[in-house]
Amino acid sequence: MDHKEESFRKIFRENSRKIYHLCYGYTGDEDSANDLMQETFLKVWQNLDKFRNQAMISTWIYRIAVNTCLSWLRVEKRQQKDELTDKIIENKAEEYSEMNEKVALLYKCISQLEENERIIITMVLDELPYPEIAQISGISEGNLRVKIHRIKQKLTEIYNRYERF
Repeated sequence: MDHKEESFRKIFRENSRKIYHLCYGYTGDEDSANDLMQETFLKVWQNLDKFRNQAMISTWIYRIAVNTCLSWLRVEKRQQKDELTDKIIENKAEEYSEMNEKVALLYKCISQLEENERIIITMVLDELPYPEIAQISGISEGNLRVKIHRIKQKLTEIYNRYERF
């Protein structure tokens, strides 16, 4: 195994779970999330030689994942599969325990936020440190705290709307 392959495996081990969560937040669908995670790591592999250590590698991978998810969303919007995705989530939710149902609902609510809000809240859920979230999203740390507070309020409103049904 050469050095590139070795570092790639380590990078994948350390980041794949977070990236899967990020992708799931965008898609609300396990299969699509897996596809997007694989696509992200394919791009990481292809561009590993170009990576310059001015950013943390996880920050760089998050950026790739976010861009991959955003381009998937643009295509997805064009194909208008929203109702289908909702049905898939609802059907899957029935197979889950109540805890998983709440998690699925949370991600369903997240998928209704604006694109940049989705990115930020997913990173918060993944417990990324604020300085890193600020770096990835290009927002100052002070503004980030305000933004996260607003996103949480918005998410609570969306969540409560679903809880009533």
